[in-house]
Amino acid sequence: MTSTVLEALRGGLVVSCQAYPGEPMRHPETLTQIAEAAVRGGAVGIRAQGLDDIRSIHARVALPQIGLWKDGDGEVFITPTLVHAVAVARAGAEVVALDGTRRTRPDGLSLAETIRRLREETGVLVMADVGSLDDALAAEDAGADCVSTTLCGYTAERPKTDGPDLEVLAAAAGRLTIPVFAEGRIHTPPQATACRDAGAFAVVVGTAITHPTTITGWFAAAVGADGER
Repeated sequence: MTSTVLEALRGGLVVSCQAYPGEPMRHPETLTQIAEAAVRGGAVGIRAQGLDDIRSIHARVALPQIGLWKDGDGEVFITPTLVHAVAVARAGAEVVALDGTRRTRPDGLSLAETIRRLREETGVLVMADVGSLDDALAAEDAGADCVSTTLCGYTAERPKTDGPDLEVLAAAAGRLTIPVFAEGRIHTPPQATACRDAGAFAVVVGTAITHPTTITGWFAAAVGADGER
């Protein structure tokens, strides 16, 4: 049985409102405005990174928020420790997204221990960002409330597909009893539809909606390829 928060996300679009460090849009007010615009477009939830952004969005956007904190330069950098996870929950995220792979976490805690202690301290829901079917199965065993295919193609287990990893998505949706979110390289509406058809509980889209630098690059490349004079 899914929670009320997760039920609010079922079958919908979650928009990831993030910007890379040093970019012009890297400001809580800007990203909050993007989140507000996503609400008007029909988003059912927001995914955001960093405590300031999470707080700002939580204060102004009345949708469930999946929060995370990217930190460090190691393999595990998405909400890498229990301390990070607790801070994300206390900043206002209804769901805390963290690295849900089977890789060693920087604080030495297992994923199961991290989830257990996070839930005891905050009562928040936990999304495990996974890179493979085996990750997803292990995350469910560890107590995650849901998983997302965020890291498929970004660990050693899977090649980086052109578009979302529908193979892992379909396999996870068919075997797990918890919700499976599609995320990662979903760049077009048809790809989002394909994720839904593969069994996604909900679809998370970031770059194709909220990252104008990348979107501009796609169009600039297309124009340059065909527009040489």
